[in-house]
Amino acid sequence: MLSPAGLLLRGASRCLPLTRHVPFVLQRLALQQSLNRLFAAPLADGAFDILRDRWLRLQVRDLQLDWYLTRNNAGLQVAARAAAQVSISGNWADFLLLASRQEDPDTLFFRRRLVIEGDTELGLAIKNLLDSLDPDDLPQWFWTVLQRLGQEQKLRTAS
Repeated sequence: MLSPAGLLLRGASRCLPLTRHVPFVLQRLALQQSLNRLFAAPLADGAFDILRDRWLRLQVRDLQLDWYLTRNNAGLQVAARAAAQVSISGNWADFLLLASRQEDPDTLFFRRRLVIEGDTELGLAIKNLLDSLDPDDLPQWFWTVLQRLGQEQKLRTAS
């Protein structure tokens, strides 16, 4: 019998590929609002200022999704296209392992499961920024769910 996290991952595996068919304006609205709420404290502390006047391309290869992120006075902004200085790409499950801290970021990059292209110095700074974020700055319910999903995904990849 699958755990709740296992059921959620199974559903995500089936539903997430459909995300590429969602109009970009809705993707942008959901991402911008979510990111700016989740990272409100680090944004206020200037943690994301490294992205001011710079663009990060976040590519989720297996879902065929691309988002471009920058930091401005309003917070994190998402665009459909931009002249990105750096690109970080990978599959959604590897991003989940990274975000939930179930896999060491360096391991994911050295094994080429996550790939940095372009300005690698900026890419490494962004990787280090994400790695340094304090889970206590995230809503507790979100961190708990993220950890459980990451643990379940790690079990799946170990099998």
